[in-house]
Order: sequence, then structure tokens, then C-alpha cells
Amino acid sequence: MASMERINMLLAGRRPDRIPLMPFTLGFCARNVGYPIATIYDNPEKSFWAQLWTLEMYGYDGYPQYGYASYGTWEFGGEIKFPTSEWEQAPSCKRFPVGTEEDVDRLELPDVRTAGSIPLAMEFSKLQERFGLPITIIVGGVFTIAGNICEVDKLCRWIIKQPKVAHQVLRLATDHLLDIAQYWVDSFGAGRIIVSIWEPLATNQIISPGQFEEFVLPYEKEFHEKVLATGVKHIFCHICGNHNLNLPYWAQVPMGEPGIVSFGHEVDLTTAIKYFGDTCIIAGNVEPQIIQIGTPQQVYELCQQCISKGKDAPRGYILMPGCELPPMAPPYNLYMMVKAVKDLGWYE
Repeated sequence: MASMERINMLLAGRRPDRIPLMPFTLGFCARNVGYPIATIYDNPEKSFWAQLWTLEMYGYDGYPQYGYASYGTWEFGGEIKFPTSEWEQAPSCKRFPVGTEEDVDRLELPDVRTAGSIPLAMEFSKLQERFGLPITIIVGGVFTIAGNICEVDKLCRWIIKQPKVAHQVLRLATDHLLDIAQYWVDSFGAGRIIVSIWEPLATNQIISPGQFEEFVLPYEKEFHEKVLATGVKHIFCHICGNHNLNLPYWAQVPMGEPGIVSFGHEVDLTTAIKYFGDTCIIAGNVEPQIIQIGTPQQVYELCQQCISKGKDAPRGYILMPGCELPPMAPPYNLYMMVKAVKDLGWYE
């Protein structure tokens, strides 16, 4: 069975020949084909081909995609820094658009046709369309976008001391995400689009579950509900980091029919299946640190554990790292992930 056949069968509610492996490779692909890591983010055509060539080389599943965790800074008028050293994995925030409450009052919604990285993402999506691949919108969850508009520590202080200001930033973040989703739907039609988000900043390592309920859940639900109302069928939601105390709230957020939810290594896959197994494809969650610094045997063992827990999830399972595959990971460790699904992932 071909790579996209496995993914499409899961999305259609059917069981493929084996569990797919989507190793969430971005910067790794650039290094694999001899490009600087920044190429993945500043050159859509080279990014697309680097990802496609790497997928072909290793024989894993999935499709090329464009996005990075610091999305929102550049688009709202700040500055980002593209990665230039071996210690930099993705674009990072250089200057935030918002530093004061007065800045929030002056902030306007970006033009989705021209702001920041959006033209690059649109060029990438046109390549996805040209080659018959799923068209992805990868931006971020509402709290993560808000934490890229202003520094996340400032956002957290506003949550406690100036909640109206925090809500104002979150409102702007949500409206911007809805504008982007509508732009992609208008450009490509809803049927082929997979909206992909990640929420690393809403982790319990940063905010409490009570704060999640008040400042994240209403906006996240609104965004998902309105996106699905456009006709988009699937949302891929990477619930990044330690969200264990937030899972009862996440379970209230619609993900599509089915959605795909992936998790950091901090969330046990058995717990993930308990909350999402009846409505979503479960994905995850080999610890990225082990993929980078662990032995091939350790990587294989973690894959084995994940496959054992996730393989029989009711709506299906995808083996993934707990976050992006580290760009500097030993190539053989990625091979061991491929070997694990080919050894252990087949359905009878």
C-alpha cells in the first residue's frame, strides 16, 4: 500500500495494511539533501522537494507541509530570525509586535494575502495542490499565536493581573486564524484541506488547567467549530507538551470526522486513547530527545512501546515523534522508526 493510501484509509474510517509512520520531519529534510535548515522556511519549492525526497528515501508515510511554532510574530508586525546555526531548529521571535497594553490597542488584524510567512505558505500549498497531496494550513493554536504576538511571560502576567488585555490578544489571534482558514478554503476548496495546529504554550508547564478553561478552551472551540463549518473535514491537532490536566477540556474541542490528535511524550498514549480514541486518530509519541541522543536500540524500543499501546486505537493510530524530529538526529535513528513499523505495525 502506498504512503498516502494509508493516510487516506484512516481518514475514511478504514484500517490500512499497517500503521503509518509520520515522523514530523522538517529541518531534518533540509540537512538530508544538503540544504541549510532555513530553506525549509524561506524557500517553499526547495522545502517541498527536500521533504518529498526524504520521504521517498526512507519510505515513511505522510506528506510535505509548511509551518513553524513561532508563527504570529512576523504576521502581526514583529520580526523573526531564520535558523542559521546547528543549534537553531526553526524560526524564532526576534522582536515581538506587542510590548505594552497600549500596543495591544493599536494592533490590527494582518492582511492574510501579504503578511509575514503567509505568501510562502500559500506558494507551498500550491505545490501540494499541483502534486495531488493534502493541502495543509499549519499555524498554531490560539494561545500559542497569542504568545507569539507578545512574550508568553507577559501574556501570563496579563492573565493574572489584566485579564481583559489577555482576552483582547486571544481575540485577535483567533480572528486571524479564522481569516487564514477562510483564505485557504476560498483558494482551494474545503474538501482537500487539513488544518494543522499545535499548542505548545498552553501546556500545564506554563498555565494551570483553570487558566486553560478560561483563556484557551472558548477560543479553541470557536476556531475549530467555525473551521469545520466551512466544510473542512479534518483538523490535525498537535497537543504539545504536558497537557495531562487539560485533556478533559481538549476532549470538548471538535477535531473533525475524524480528527487527528498527536501528543508529546508527556501524555501516555493509553490516556490519549481514553479521551480521544472514539472520535480521533491517535498519533505519537516517541520522545524526540531519545531520537536525537539515544541509541538505535532505544529508539526501536520506544517505537515498540508506542505501537503496542496505540495500534488498536478505535479510529486508528499513527506512529510519530512527540514533536518535530530533531534536525540533528542520526539518520539511522529515523531508519529504526521505519524498521519498527515494518516489523511490528502490520494488521492481519
